[in-house]
Amino acid sequence: MKRTDANQAEIVEQLRAIGCTVQDLSGVGRGTPDILVGYRGLNLLMEIKTKTGRLNPRQVEWFTKWHGQSSVVTCFEDALQVINGVTL
Repeated sequence: MKRTDANQAEIVEQLRAIGCTVQDLSGVGRGTPDILVGYRGLNLLMEIKTKTGRLNPRQVEWFTKWHGQSSVVTCFEDALQVINGVTL
C-alpha cells in the first residue's frame, strides 16, 4: 500500500505554484524517492520526510546505489534549495 508523509501534499502544491511539474512516484516502492520534479529543464528526485522522519533500509540502499541526483527534503524551503542547485 502506498504511503506518503503528511507534508507531501503541501510541498507538491507549493512546487507546482512556482512552475514545477511533479510526478508522484511513491507507489513505485523499493526505496524509490517520492516525487520527480521537473523545473527549468532539470529532473530532480526528492524523497519527502517529516522533520523527524528517517530513511528506511530500502531507501538507504536505493540512495547508496543511485548514481544520479537525489535529495531528501522535509519542507518547501528544502525543495527550493534543491531546485536552486544546493544539494542536501
